[in-house]
Amino acid sequence: MLDPQHSLTQYIGQSLLKRWDGFARVIDDGRICLPNNATERALRPLCLGRRSWLFAGSDRGGVRTAAMSTLIGTARLNDVDPQAWLADVLARIAGMPQGRLYQFLPWHWKAEREQALAA
Repeated sequence: MLDPQHSLTQYIGQSLLKRWDGFARVIDDGRICLPNNATERALRPLCLGRRSWLFAGSDRGGVRTAAMSTLIGTARLNDVDPQAWLADVLARIAGMPQGRLYQFLPWHWKAEREQALAA
């Protein structure tokens, strides 16, 4: 059971209160279903790839696969084409000083690209 003073409990309570009309509508009308299609679509590639990932070759291969999946997922969450982003980053990373590597994060990279296209 969650402590009522816990910040997570307070956050959930506040979120629920902000969306109470929607929650009440679902409870009152049994024909309304809670949609989870977006969640299922997001999980589908993981489920499809799970069998292939059993054969990453080694523990290090599994770690590399997880790292690449994280990079690709982060790019997608920021509405960045993962292939274009990774190709650009891999082409330019060797010449970038360590203190400026943050510029390759997808949200910075996207903003930089948008500025370049606007100019």
